[in-house]
Amino acid sequence: MAKHDPHRFPFNWNLADGFPAKGIEPHNCTVFGTFICGGGSSMGYKLAGYHHLGGVELDPKVADTYDLNLHPEYLYKMDIREFNKLDNLPPPIYSLDLLDGSPPCSTFSMVGSREKAWGKEKHFAEGQKIQTLDDLVFIYCKTIVKLKPKCFLLENVSGIIKGNAKSYSRRIVDFLSDNGYEVQVFCLNAATMGVPQARERVFFIGHKKEYKLPRLVLTFNEEPITFGACIDTQGQHKSLNERELKIWRARKYGDRDMGDTNRRLIGKDTSFTSIYLYRNRLVPTITSTRASGRFYFHFENPQKINEAEIRSISTFPQDYQSPHKDIGWLCGMSVPPVMTAQIAYQIYKQWLTIINNQNSSSCLKK
Repeated sequence: MAKHDPHRFPFNWNLADGFPAKGIEPHNCTVFGTFICGGGSSMGYKLAGYHHLGGVELDPKVADTYDLNLHPEYLYKMDIREFNKLDNLPPPIYSLDLLDGSPPCSTFSMVGSREKAWGKEKHFAEGQKIQTLDDLVFIYCKTIVKLKPKCFLLENVSGIIKGNAKSYSRRIVDFLSDNGYEVQVFCLNAATMGVPQARERVFFIGHKKEYKLPRLVLTFNEEPITFGACIDTQGQHKSLNERELKIWRARKYGDRDMGDTNRRLIGKDTSFTSIYLYRNRLVPTITSTRASGRFYFHFENPQKINEAEIRSISTFPQDYQSPHKDIGWLCGMSVPPVMTAQIAYQIYKQWLTIINNQNSSSCLKK
């Protein structure tokens, strides 16, 4: 880590550093997660001082990875639809300060099939299950109504508020409003929040109307972090194969990817998914489909990014263990912990402290 880090939540950190982040009070407001994946959001809440109880995860191997790193009190390895049917949940889950969820979002992605995939079943990698993915957003909304947390957060790709998908967003807001929640919608870029990655996401954030809280203000202007700050000079990097090296040697400053280079070489933009990362620029969104850094190349040196760099770019801890799943895939599937920490901290400061004053027993005191 740099000697001086101007960010509230450092992007380069370790689980061994402990929770919460340095300088953050451990208020211990309770949070429970759904679609928890490897725990990106969960770590963010813990960095922001929350008491994270655990969550729901469909893929047993991902759930085991979560358990290995975060040791939750409650972990449900099941489909959220099955979780919603449970009527014997422990009392803390029915008295949450905040419920978190990031329903799978590939059908809303601007680079996916979008409308063509809406309402259709597809083979879903997590847990090898066939599901209708756009329905999961509304299944999670039903989880909110079931558990009745004081506040909730629903994260998704920015495509959910664009084009025809706007109708989904209106349905989300209307459903939750009809069930007693005041809802706000934010489109935020992780690059303004202390994350070394240009990752744009939408957040539906709400609270019970009975609290009559002020509007949540989320304005982040943290100093941008370029790829240079994430470069690992100690670890091993994967070398380029002969074809990749030929393209890399023909690159010119300004090329975004090997597709740009290939247009000059062969007149075709093949290899456009092979991205150049510049030392003095922000890293574009790390995606799960380009796991392990196979398609992310240093522009200045003929090498691919390694796991340490993927962790830094995604603000995952360097000592996070991933024995069952590729770390690049997990990072691509997860909300960066620092992004969640920034939002969670503001929810606590602007809303939960007020609720605390209204009801002194709303947060666990440990």
